[in-house]
Amino acid sequence: MTVKKIECGDGTYKVRTCAWSPPGDHPVGCGMYLTVKDGKVVKAEGDPEHPITNGRLCVRCLALPEWIYNDKRITTPLKRDPKDRGLDRWEPVSWDEAFDIIEAKVREIHEKYGYEYIGTFQGTGRVATLYAPSLAFAALQTPNATSVLAGESCYGPRCCVANFILGAGYPELDYAAFFPERYDDPRYRVPEYIVIWGKNPLYSNPDGLFGHAIIDLQKRGSKFIVIDPRITWCAAHAEYHLQLRPGTDAAIGLGIANIIIQEDLYDHEFVEKWCFGFDEFARRAAEYPVDRVSEITWVPEETIVGAARAIGSADPCSFLWGVALDENPNGVQAGHTFLSIIAITGNLDVPGGVTLSVPASFMGKWRYDCSLQIPPEVYDKQIINPVHKAYVARQQGHPDSMLDALETGVPYRIKMAWFIGTNPLPNMGVQTKRWEEAFKALELNVIQDTTMTPSAMAFCDIFLPVSTFAEQTGIVLPHFGRNTHMLGVTNKAVEMDCKSDLEIAMAIGKRLNPKAWPWETVEEFFTEQIQTKLDITYEDLQDDNLIQLDFEYYKYEKGLLRNDGLPGFNTPTGLVELSASIYPDWDEDSLPYFKEPPFSPVSRPELAEEYPLVLTTGGRMIPYFHSEGRQIPSLRKLVPDPIVTINPKTAEKYGIEQGDWVRMRSPFGECIQKANLTIEVEERVIHATHGWWFPEQDGEAPNLFGTYKANVNNLVPHHAVGRMGWGAPYKCMICNIAKASSMEDYDPSYPAEPFDVDPDYSLDLKTLMHYGKFDPEHPEETYKLAYASDSTPKEV
Repeated sequence: MTVKKIECGDGTYKVRTCAWSPPGDHPVGCGMYLTVKDGKVVKAEGDPEHPITNGRLCVRCLALPEWIYNDKRITTPLKRDPKDRGLDRWEPVSWDEAFDIIEAKVREIHEKYGYEYIGTFQGTGRVATLYAPSLAFAALQTPNATSVLAGESCYGPRCCVANFILGAGYPELDYAAFFPERYDDPRYRVPEYIVIWGKNPLYSNPDGLFGHAIIDLQKRGSKFIVIDPRITWCAAHAEYHLQLRPGTDAAIGLGIANIIIQEDLYDHEFVEKWCFGFDEFARRAAEYPVDRVSEITWVPEETIVGAARAIGSADPCSFLWGVALDENPNGVQAGHTFLSIIAITGNLDVPGGVTLSVPASFMGKWRYDCSLQIPPEVYDKQIINPVHKAYVARQQGHPDSMLDALETGVPYRIKMAWFIGTNPLPNMGVQTKRWEEAFKALELNVIQDTTMTPSAMAFCDIFLPVSTFAEQTGIVLPHFGRNTHMLGVTNKAVEMDCKSDLEIAMAIGKRLNPKAWPWETVEEFFTEQIQTKLDITYEDLQDDNLIQLDFEYYKYEKGLLRNDGLPGFNTPTGLVELSASIYPDWDEDSLPYFKEPPFSPVSRPELAEEYPLVLTTGGRMIPYFHSEGRQIPSLRKLVPDPIVTINPKTAEKYGIEQGDWVRMRSPFGECIQKANLTIEVEERVIHATHGWWFPEQDGEAPNLFGTYKANVNNLVPHHAVGRMGWGAPYKCMICNIAKASSMEDYDPSYPAEPFDVDPDYSLDLKTLMHYGKFDPEHPEETYKLAYASDSTPKEV
């Protein structure tokens, strides 16, 4: 298809498009114009007519030409002998040769072992249409699609708890994104308060939200309530900042709910008509009086009370929730509480409140159809620890269970892995060296990316170069079809010998499972998916570049949230389930509760003297998208080093000054980052950045671009997850700090012995086996130890 070009008259032309990923402008879909000269993108600038971003772009988009033509960019497929893993012995091959190698190995594994002996591993999804499950189910025909992020601690847990409690897709701040007139539309109301919980939207623009919308709303009168261990920009400008101890979100939520209920600030009409289990929820919340909550969370009582009254009195009040709720073994319960507060205050699906989506928006149906490619007897072999009964609702393998299987053979070891949109060593995996060793033992590893990464160098054999959004035909779908407010296109501006993630999946799918891939072009595919909801073609969408979608409030009153067309919510009771009716079937409490993080000063007092500080990790940095962008000079200048944030009083205690290198240790490992001294964090808390590797360093093993030296995930335990399988302590871990002379002080041998993990805290099968606590011939005995047999979690 020919893309429309806007001639500039000087030998250049512009292409109108929407940004996506790679590189990571995901998942906002910022509008832009790309200027092309002599077949190259020379400039990226904002599209002032884009209804959401209004011509604004972040530095990652502005640096797009640097990204496309960076000297570290890979634009041809590569192969390497598996015996040379870790060594820079790659040789270029054609696409056909790369696909021939992959096809032959997949067929061999299918015949020798079974379809389930292949795994796909994803990061943050790149294109709107493709996750690793789509590649796994519809092309490789394996049930084992997952990630290496412990407890799948990003986005997925929030989506699942929203489905369980609301029966609806991802709830989001209503920032008038559906309306051409935006905030001036007569249907819209500006929220009095915006609760920003575990999220820093100005830095991350996450989950389909354009973060700067909250500034637009602030200018129109919205006030902020921020729940965050850090003093972010939003927190500094908030009416109330609840600077809680990391990992105590469920306690603060139950405390807020209790005040709202006790002071009769809840919406009686909504509760009576549309909520299930209010009395039970109220009794559970009453177990968290403000003095107890203050003691648990470190937040002053008067701040909790003030915030709760503001939430209960605001009309309307909107809410944002972030990855901090996911990266917490108690995060499902925190999310349950978060949604319950929105419901009892009557802010669901109302103007200026929290938006809800209709079922199976756009690509949702295709992703579900992909799973039907797997025969039930094969799907049942998906690698999920049986103790996590709820996790089957996710339709994906469990990350921690996958590492257990790779290391112990329980229930079996996969033979091949395929990595899409992920650089797991510096970015996602905890106890990362274990993941490296596990992947090195496989027979074939394939990766799709734009540049050589530590993960690709460490254990991959086939490298498939992915096109940037400037070189591909695609669509933009914030929320991946959940709660979508717009539908846009990425228009191909220039040609490269690279393929999009969808083109790669389609090519290998046509070889291995052609009945699932009937389309000849990606345009045909997009048209079919669009027409599940709209009577337009992909070509029509290209003409418009972007359309905003119709939206209705109060869908629960109109029968728009349920598949049967009846009023209510798409849950077993037809109501918002403040008491989750399905949870007891999964051996989980039907009501939310607070449980201490598995490694905290309270849950492990015997470790508190050696590890006195609380570590939270992963705050976003504007130049980077997770581990992307370290090789881009203009971005690297903005944040050249990995940073650990320390309160000045804490730093003085340990003899640390601004700019010093600092060694952080937990019972599981260590890393070294550079000190930034600021009151942003409380004296008992430090914050470390994530995703670091150093493209300028030696890429071969064992250095692997220095990825282990600054990797804060070295400090986080494997399989210390929540009862339902979600959430891991990325943001609520214990640690100590000491001054280091340089990053080269990193000690890869620490700790000399694995930490003696107790089954009460973790299902780390390899470590339990090391200490004689796990028999791989009888794994069920260990599973029984993991949680109490009754419906409530063990108290420490």
